[in-house]
Amino acid sequence: MDVVEVTEGKTRFFVPRQDPHLQFPPGSGPVFYNSRMELNRDSTVLLLSALRPESYLDAMGASGVRGLRVAHEVGIPVTINDWNTKAVDLIRQNVEALDLAAEVTHGDANVLMSGRKFDAVDLDPFGTPAPFVDSAARSAGNYLFVTATDTAPLCGAHLKAGMRRYFSRPKNTEYHAEVGLRTLMGFVVREVIKYDRGVEPLFCYAHEHFHRLHLRLRYGAAVADRALARLGYVMQCGDCLYRTEQTGMLPDPEKCPLCGADLVPVGPLWTGRINDDRTLSAMQMVLPSVTAGTGPRIARLLATCRQELDTSSHYDYHVIAKHLRVSPGGIGTVIERLSALGYRASRAHYSGTAIKTDAPLRVLEKVVSGG
Repeated sequence: MDVVEVTEGKTRFFVPRQDPHLQFPPGSGPVFYNSRMELNRDSTVLLLSALRPESYLDAMGASGVRGLRVAHEVGIPVTINDWNTKAVDLIRQNVEALDLAAEVTHGDANVLMSGRKFDAVDLDPFGTPAPFVDSAARSAGNYLFVTATDTAPLCGAHLKAGMRRYFSRPKNTEYHAEVGLRTLMGFVVREVIKYDRGVEPLFCYAHEHFHRLHLRLRYGAAVADRALARLGYVMQCGDCLYRTEQTGMLPDPEKCPLCGADLVPVGPLWTGRINDDRTLSAMQMVLPSVTAGTGPRIARLLATCRQELDTSSHYDYHVIAKHLRVSPGGIGTVIERLSALGYRASRAHYSGTAIKTDAPLRVLEKVVSGG
């Protein structure tokens, strides 16, 4: 295998040489490595540096870089698994080169997670994590981390695939990143609560081509019931920009109060908070001591997430301005005016034109239009 040396954080490791002329260079190597996911891995190293779990499983290691970094930079017991013999050989070479005590296993991730327990379990597959979440929910002691890169099914662009994989009906709206993140969250919650376990989001975000969940798991039917109570729907008008939220297993029919059209249920999905402020604060405190190539971007992400409202959708103020045929002011001005009127308003971490607010749509339209 032709390999090259790469450095992420404090960790130097070898990965297969890729063809930079291809549309998707990571797919050209015999073992998968995607440099564009560095922020994802940096944020996990940062979070684990704050949480310090007793053990950690990188269930689908591929190049093994995530597990290598956790073992080398966080210093907690790590197991790295993959089904691909070439991947396992490469991971073992990197473990030896770094002189790590990490365990490397070769096998099916579902089989491994069905037979062993780990304090923290991390799913980072190529595409959907859906086939692995059930076994991960049984294997994880206190923490479950999940990445999904199949954003089109999650966001409603590939509707039938989203329905098959996540037992939800997403809708391709202007707030599709939020829909995708909360659809994934809703699916994971449903897989966990059937074991009488609750879910507490710690740090969950959407970024570019992936969605990422960092969750704390709790034991007991009561905490499972509290998680169940946060499942619901975004009720979106098909004719105008109005939307609202419902909690519950099944949506109740509603009419749009502005235009009278039927509201279309989007979900089921998670309607609760997606971040824990104490965890984000702890990550901000640890960040200066962590070597992260994407550190400035993570700092901005954490700051935005800490002030972001917990609504399950946002309004794109450019979409509103286009609908009203006006030229909008800056997003900061819009948020300031909403706050001055007594409403809560914030940016969203995944879009520069997204506004989350509890203001009625008519009020938001008036502010955007400058009225």
